[in-house]
Amino acid sequence: MSIKDSRIDEYIFNSADFAKPILIYLRELIHKTCPDVQETIKWGFPNFEYKGSLCYMASFKQHCAFGFSKSQLMNFTKSEEGMGNFGKITSLKDLPSEKKLIFLIKEAMKLNENGVKVSSVKKSRKTTDIEIPEDFLKELSNNKKAKSVFENFSPSHKREYAEWIAEAKREETRKKRIKQAIEWISEGKHRNWKYEK
Repeated sequence: MSIKDSRIDEYIFNSADFAKPILIYLRELIHKTCPDVQETIKWGFPNFEYKGSLCYMASFKQHCAFGFSKSQLMNFTKSEEGMGNFGKITSLKDLPSEKKLIFLIKEAMKLNENGVKVSSVKKSRKTTDIEIPEDFLKELSNNKKAKSVFENFSPSHKREYAEWIAEAKREETRKKRIKQAIEWISEGKHRNWKYEK
């Protein structure tokens, strides 16, 4: 019988209303398909492990994300938009069918059961392609401490900030996010530092 992590209950409870049914559905489906799955929080969001890292889900202000840890080795069309493998998920309709998701979870389980590893060469290919908004770069260059900290961030932490700023729809929101980002970066904080425990 699988054991649920109370931190994930809390994560779902604190997510936006649109996100709750998505996260609950994915969590239940993962447990149903892989009864021996173990839950944890890594990088500030729910991760599921079975003989290694299996999959993860995350919630943002306007969308959710879901992805497989070894998606590079799996045979399905992956979205390039946002974090995860299925683009920006705003409702259950944005997900593949239950049958398809079960098939993919089982495929990911099989990779872990067989001890298949993702080569570091494949991983590094995507992390080098980070588009940093110019107005954000300009503000970084005006703050030596923030610039130094940002340059030493991992590609994934740089991408989190870049995407957060780029996702702002209004100019006012964008400026506010840039100001907040500079402040957090100066303090050495990653974009999702609030969720890290």
